[in-house]
Amino acid sequence: MRNPETIKAMEPIRLPNEKEINAAYEDGKEAVLKLFQDTMMSLAERIQKLEDQLAKNSQNSGKPPSSDGFDKPAPRSLRKRSRKRSGGQKGHVGHKLEMVKKPDHIKKYKVAECAHCRKSLRRQKVERIEKRQVFDLPKVRMEVTEHQAQVKRCSCCGKETRAEFPKEANQVVQYGIEAKSQMTYLNHAQHIPLKRTCDVFEEFYGHRPAEGTIYAAGAEVAQIIKPATEAIKEHLTLHEAVIGNDETGMRISGKLYWLQTTCTALLTYYAHHQKRGKAAMDAINILPRFKGRVVHDDLPSYFQYDFQHALCNAHHLRVLLFLQERYPQKWIDPLIALLLKIKKKVERVQRDNQTELSERQKASYFTQYDKLIQQGLRANPPPNATSRKPGQRGRLKQSLARNLLLRLKEHKEAVLAFMLDFKVPFDNNQSERDLRMMKVKQKISGCFRSEEGAEIFCQIRGYLSTARKNGRMALSVLRLAFIGTPYLPNFVSPLAV
Repeated sequence: MRNPETIKAMEPIRLPNEKEINAAYEDGKEAVLKLFQDTMMSLAERIQKLEDQLAKNSQNSGKPPSSDGFDKPAPRSLRKRSRKRSGGQKGHVGHKLEMVKKPDHIKKYKVAECAHCRKSLRRQKVERIEKRQVFDLPKVRMEVTEHQAQVKRCSCCGKETRAEFPKEANQVVQYGIEAKSQMTYLNHAQHIPLKRTCDVFEEFYGHRPAEGTIYAAGAEVAQIIKPATEAIKEHLTLHEAVIGNDETGMRISGKLYWLQTTCTALLTYYAHHQKRGKAAMDAINILPRFKGRVVHDDLPSYFQYDFQHALCNAHHLRVLLFLQERYPQKWIDPLIALLLKIKKKVERVQRDNQTELSERQKASYFTQYDKLIQQGLRANPPPNATSRKPGQRGRLKQSLARNLLLRLKEHKEAVLAFMLDFKVPFDNNQSERDLRMMKVKQKISGCFRSEEGAEIFCQIRGYLSTARKNGRMALSVLRLAFIGTPYLPNFVSPLAV
């Protein structure tokens, strides 16, 4: 059984009351029939909505895999099966434990006597040495370094002079760079909650820090790296031709907020806001200044800006799969096939080091696309006035299929942007991958206790994500930050101070 929370809240069922039934009865047979038909139609629509909601899962909608519950659908891919066997392919370089040339320790074992006749072999020469290596971790413990600074009194003026302490010893007692780096790594890179991070330290090092200490370490490094994350933000805004943008819900003090990410394959920037749409985008101030192309979903707020658009086709394919399952029509499979065909063609042309498709090829794909959209619109006409319920006002609701088709028609250039410009990806999966860590954080640790905690998370996660995309290890760049020299990709200019 799927989680009942996945079913959206609906208005209570309203059935005709006794007064309405009697009034229809007095008006005659036709009035009774109409009342019956209206009631049945309303119930049928409600059942249809509920069934549609139950039919949605992570593979045919935007729902996360975690919402599938125990009734998880069988994996379904639009890719055709290859003839390759599973596992590593021919020529694949495997990963295994290899002997090192210079081990840290060497233990020698001598032969004293023959294992067969017991004759002494102490004076026999060694024929060969056989080696085996064991990789293991050293026993670790917290080390305490005491810094002692001399204080001397001048015989001339009588005043005292103290030797300078190193930068890392700025208090009477404090944790060092390595300890703070590991605390922050466990809490923000691996999403281990504060209490459990304390548990890890106690288990590993025989020393238990306070939860406030771990939080303070995160706050400290977030402040240090802020110029670096702001430099990333400015580079994304002013120097990138194509960026991805997406948002997901997050909870702060029990209230719904929104986490926005702006990213490329090498850069990540996070920011949070109480709103989801334009108010948040204006406050973050990337999209209002951006002049290139943004890959995004069909959230209306994006279309209020004058940058170029590219719509995520992964979203389109999921909706098409849902329609194929629930309301199969002849145009759906060919449209799925066409989008995937164009994607495959672009990838093949790119492998041949070509920078664009021929004009003839593009025109052919546009023609096929338009034909399928028109076919779909004919199969899904707009609702007519006869379907309007008594007392119903406003625009009549259109079907899911028609809404999708109208969107695909209106934003044709944005849907096929990946075909027109090879720098544009087929989907917005990069943004979705960058947002996934937020959902992991929520699963493990729950909501944030304060906006300050959420801001710390955004700063550190953007910094670590960018570093990992550029081949740097998370713990190493945290060490750099605590030293005071945070990591910044060499193609990103630091902000002028």
